[in-house]
Amino acid sequence: MTNRKHVKLVHEGGYAAEVEVTLTDTDKSWGPYLSLSDVERIDALRQALRNGDVKTAETFGRVYRLVPVSAA
Repeated sequence: MTNRKHVKLVHEGGYAAEVEVTLTDTDKSWGPYLSLSDVERIDALRQALRNGDVKTAETFGRVYRLVPVSAA
């Protein structure tokens, strides 16, 4: 079993966030896997972004506001 750090990008509405998770690789089954705590953090982050609660979302990772690029 091998663990490695990974930055997951979560997109919700007009926001995107980077959250660091640990991926677990095993030789016996499909992978890589996220831990239950990482999945719960991602779900809480996604819900905070959905509600527009940027302050709470920032506790889970780096948050970005998405702005459309206009064609000139």
